[in-house]
Amino acid sequence: MKPLLDVVAGVIWRDGEYLAVERPEGFKMAGWWEFPGGKMEDGESREEALVRELQEELGITPVDFEFWREVVHEYDDFLVRLYFFNIHGYSGELASLEGQRMSWVNPTLPSSLKYLPADVVIVEALHE
Repeated sequence: MKPLLDVVAGVIWRDGEYLAVERPEGFKMAGWWEFPGGKMEDGESREEALVRELQEELGITPVDFEFWREVVHEYDDFLVRLYFFNIHGYSGELASLEGQRMSWVNPTLPSSLKYLPADVVIVEALHE
């Protein structure tokens, strides 16, 4: 049986656009685009994991956010269960703390970014 990873991800909104981040060199699947977030730690709630991950990755603390949807995706060697949150407000200054490229994406236009396979269904929903 494949291992299951529980992951939180934030759809961060600003002026009608959402933030996409590129997985930096040295990370698994580097060069693919995704929503910021990461693996939940033992005993952590989804909300606690979201706050911690965005502080570590982007230097921000989400303050106005809500759970949106859950997606399960099967990769070759593991399953990932993603918990997506819409984030409409945060404190702190957005920064690339892991050296990742960032892009604000207009959901009314087709996206040209190469997203992780698990995120494609979310991107499609945002661009409907």
